[in-house]
Order: sequence, then C-alpha cells, then structure tokens
Amino acid sequence: DTGIVLYFRAPFSYTGESVLELQVHGGRVLLNWIVQEVLVLGKEFGLRQAFPGEFTERAFLNGKIDLVQAEAVADLIEANSRNAAKAASRSLTGEFSNKVNVLNEALINLRVEVEAILDFPEEEIDFLSEYQSQKKLEDIQNRLESVLDSARQGEILRDGLRVALVGETNVGKSSLLNYVAGEEIAIVSDIAGTTRDKIQTDLIIFGVPFHFVDTAGIRESNDKIEQIGIEKSQEKLKDAKLVLLVFDGSKELDEEDKQLLELTKDKMRLIIYNKLDKTEADKDGIWISAANKEIQPLIDALENLYHEDLLKEDPLLSNERQIGLLNQAKEDMLRAKEAMDMMVEPDLIEIDIQAAHDHLKEILGEVHREDLLDTLFSKFC
Repeated sequence: DTGIVLYFRAPFSYTGESVLELQVHGGRVLLNWIVQEVLVLGKEFGLRQAFPGEFTERAFLNGKIDLVQAEAVADLIEANSRNAAKAASRSLTGEFSNKVNVLNEALINLRVEVEAILDFPEEEIDFLSEYQSQKKLEDIQNRLESVLDSARQGEILRDGLRVALVGETNVGKSSLLNYVAGEEIAIVSDIAGTTRDKIQTDLIIFGVPFHFVDTAGIRESNDKIEQIGIEKSQEKLKDAKLVLLVFDGSKELDEEDKQLLELTKDKMRLIIYNKLDKTEADKDGIWISAANKEIQPLIDALENLYHEDLLKEDPLLSNERQIGLLNQAKEDMLRAKEAMDMMVEPDLIEIDIQAAHDHLKEILGEVHREDLLDTLFSKFC
C-alpha cells in the first residue's frame, strides 16, 4: 500500500509519548497485513500490539486527559443516539471535569478556612462567622446538587431509560409493546396470564434510549409458573425509572388496580387507559387503543416527559461510578453541614470536607486504584 507516515514528538501526541502514525487505506485484510508486517519488523525492539484502551490509558497516566475524559472516549464511540454523542463530546472537551474542578477549588478554600479555625481554637465561632463558612458550604452543596442532577440526566442518555409496562393481566400491555416495537415480540391472547416472563425491546425515542419491559400481570395466582413471572415483574418494577401503568379503560378500577396505583405511587409513572375502541374517555389519564394502533397520546406524553423532566438542560454524560462518587461527596457535605450547625469540633468538620474533596478527586482520577483502571480500559475497543 501507499500511505502517509507522521511522527509526533513527545509530548505533542495523544498519549504524550513519541508516536509514529501510519495512515493507510482502509480494509480489514490490508490493515491486518500491515500490522503483522510492522510487528515482525519491530520484534527485535520488543514491539507488540496495544491492549484494548491502552492508548487512552497512556494518555490518562501521562496527564493528557483526566479519567472523566478517558471514559468519555468510550462513551463517544458507543453512543447510541445523537444526543448521547453530543454529551460525550462535551465531556471529552472537559465540560464535566471543569464543573468538578470548580467544586474542588471551593472545597480547598473552605478547608483552608477550617484549618485556620484549628490554628486559633479559642476564636472558632468568630472565624465561622467572619468567613461565612456555613453559607459557603451551603453554596457548594447547591452547586454539587446541580452537577448531580445533570449527571443523572446524562446517565439516562448513556444507559437509557428503563420502562416497565405494568398492569393486570389482559389489559393490552403486550399489544401495546408489539405496536411500539413495530413487530410481534409478545404473545397476544385473551387468556389471562399469557405473559409469564418479561419481554423487552429497546427503542430510541426523541434521542433517548428507552428499554421497554412487558411484565407478567401482577395478581394473585395459584399457577407456580405464573407466580415466578409475577415475582420477576416485581423485581423489574423496582429497577424501572419510569412505569407505564396500564388499565382496562372499558371497566371501572378494581381492587387489584388500586393496589397497583399504591404500589407505584413513589415511581415516575404515566397512567394509561387502554381499549378506547370499546369505551369513551371518562377519567383523567392517557387514553389509547392498542388494538387499533392509536397510541399517539402516549407518544406525546413521553415527549413531554422527555423535554420537561429528563433533559431540561444539556446533560453531563455520566456513568454509575461518577454518580456514586458524587452521591458520596453529597453525603459527606451533609455531615459537614450538620457538624457546623451543631458547632462541633472543627477537626471533625474537616474530616467530612476532606472526604468530599477526595471523592471528587476520585471522579477525575486524581485518586485511583489500579484494578479500577484495568477494568475501565479493558472495555475499550
């Protein structure tokens, strides 16, 4: 092949190391052939093929990017919607990292003030008042909560929204799922209890991945197999971020319906009445006819929910590790605030503020474990 050879002298490369880059024509056979030839020629120098994610890991270890940006590389590659790709790109350019760094700087300043109090213990109350430490702590808490909210929204963009279709048997959940999916993936039958296990389909709606799960009807049953399906439904209900609570609109709500309303009262939910083809809308809720494929009111409700509740602003594409650390920092700050309010010993306040600071540094990879890095970068292509 003919191509281009580019030499990047350290530290002016992606990894911060000296890099020789060969740009060649595409094609798996040609590329593999060139790679094998290069490996043979470089064998005496200890040349080897890179491990998955090794170039990005070297970029992180050499200080070219932080851990959030490194994770954003994989997120950008694996993005399953344009919104997710945009959010990953913002994280890659440092938007998420900058917000965490602002919090870190505020915590450092607060720690300096608390350290000053420790140096002059006889004046600790005056120092708290003079420095307005409590007000500053509250301000950091508010900013941390804002970052956490944006990260939670970003997690939905990254991993999708788990949606459980819940309702009594034979209310039309399977028909609804089949129409949404555009294919028959669930058995539709007039026999109660037909859906004995969860049936799932993944769709992108308004740029957000939705993971729909049609669950077995939750009801009392003596059928052991159906009981297993009902137990799995209850597990999926706990994991769901959004519940589509489906009722039979052609009849009045019975005791089982009312139990489902009570069971899902603390979940984000949409209340849907199916079988509009057999009755008229006579109560508040989303009315559809799955049999006649008239579900536009549900689509409109999902769109409104998406715009109003999920992604009010540009989210910070985030993952479980980052959100977990943000939550831990939030708990540390709450303990520090309670300690300040109770005028406890300043050194105890300092412990909680330092813990919050450490958790935020861990998000960026300033504090990290080797096993964490091995796991993270092994998932790269």
